[in-house]
Amino acid sequence: MTSEKLPISAFIICQDEEDYLANCIRSLVQCKEIIIVDSGSTDKTFELIREFQAQGWPIRLLHQKWLGYTAQLQFAMDQCVEPWLLNIHSDERFDEDFRSILPELLKAPESVVAWRIPWRPYLVGLGYTPKYVCQKSFPRLVRRGKGAYDMTQPVHAGIVPAGKAKETPRGSILHFRPLPIEEQMLRENKYSTLKAQQVLDTGQKPRLMRLIFNPVGYFFRNYFYHRLIFCGFPGFIHAATSSVYSFLTEAKIYQRHAQARRPSVDDLDGEKW
Repeated sequence: MTSEKLPISAFIICQDEEDYLANCIRSLVQCKEIIIVDSGSTDKTFELIREFQAQGWPIRLLHQKWLGYTAQLQFAMDQCVEPWLLNIHSDERFDEDFRSILPELLKAPESVVAWRIPWRPYLVGLGYTPKYVCQKSFPRLVRRGKGAYDMTQPVHAGIVPAGKAKETPRGSILHFRPLPIEEQMLRENKYSTLKAQQVLDTGQKPRLMRLIFNPVGYFFRNYFYHRLIFCGFPGFIHAATSSVYSFLTEAKIYQRHAQARRPSVDDLDGEKW
């Protein structure tokens, strides 16, 4: 480990992440503090963390019963003490370009309260997408007290900066969870249920145009705008799974309303056969 530490508190939430967490921690070698909030691991996650602590890594391990995705992240964020806060997930790591530019990002003028970092997934059959294929960017590096999570978002919540956020000139977050398609579809189904409930809680009603065009828009945005077209079959599959997530979300919104309007009852009950 390098002896030079930057005034950054990195924070991670996890549960049963022994297969992914080590490389995540290693990418935080420049951080003065690493907060890990575990919600009840039963694998060897604790042993892994203790090994890093024994090697001198500045890890503070906390136990917190699951509060929900967004609330758990906010809890972890609230434990940080350094001037800059950096969020990373257990199955993510920062690439070398980001680590090299990190000291310069901390010198930003006071008007810049957060930095958005591009995100690059690992695709089965390809590896990490090229640097020019960054699907999206997130505000992950923020000044303490200048950002918080949107508690109305139960899934895919991000830090909401209280001021100007800029995108890093280079560097990215690498996401490593190469799931086979059948497992990925289970995740898309789970997250689409949470997203649909979030939308329903706002009182929004189903719309045919959203059901038809949102999945198509998801696919085209990822495949062409975010350049997954340059990633061959793996890129096409990844774009298609995002469109499935969108379709499931809109379909579930429709079905929840349909069930409330007309409960599913066998129309032949009571008929003579």
